[in-house]
Amino acid sequence: MSKVVAIMSMSLDGFVADPDDGVAEVFDWYASSGDVQIHTGGSNPMTFSMSESSAQHVRGLTSELGAVLTGRRTFDVAGGWGGNHAWGPGFVLAHEIPAGWPRADSTVTFVTDGIESAVTQAKAAARGKAVGVHGADTIQQLLNAGLLDEISVDIASVLLGSGVRLFDHLDGTPAVLGNPSLIQGVGVTHLRYPVHTR
Repeated sequence: MSKVVAIMSMSLDGFVADPDDGVAEVFDWYASSGDVQIHTGGSNPMTFSMSESSAQHVRGLTSELGAVLTGRRTFDVAGGWGGNHAWGPGFVLAHEIPAGWPRADSTVTFVTDGIESAVTQAKAAARGKAVGVHGADTIQQLLNAGLLDEISVDIASVLLGSGVRLFDHLDGTPAVLGNPSLIQGVGVTHLRYPVHTR
């Protein structure tokens, strides 16, 4: 059965982006923490250079994924991943479908009828593998709806001081998570927490 996994890199003080949606500081460990190369797929393939421990974490996590779910803001900031996300079919929560979409050569689907429908569609596309989730607002909606199974958060060794918080606007707090697994990288700590459903 597919599980829904939040996947975000975050500053130690809880921000996933600076006030201008910049993410360089929280994702710096992807590009400069070691000499192990990770090559992504998708329409806009990238090559990352990271420590061996971070590479093991990233390989393990991404090998579990069959689809991705995100919000419109994250989709826009990422340039729509060139139409094809490296982790598989992408599902984007949106109030309306943007101009120029859908595209014939794209695996991106816009979901305009709510978070539950987006999860159902993404799980079906993942074919038993996990659904990876990007975006603070989408992750908050999933937590509030009781639809998130796991949080995978990469804590970058930086304090941003302000910006976009990952865990704002949560209902039903405090929310007790399960015991984390931990992998120590270079300039980052990788944590995975099971989420207890309410």
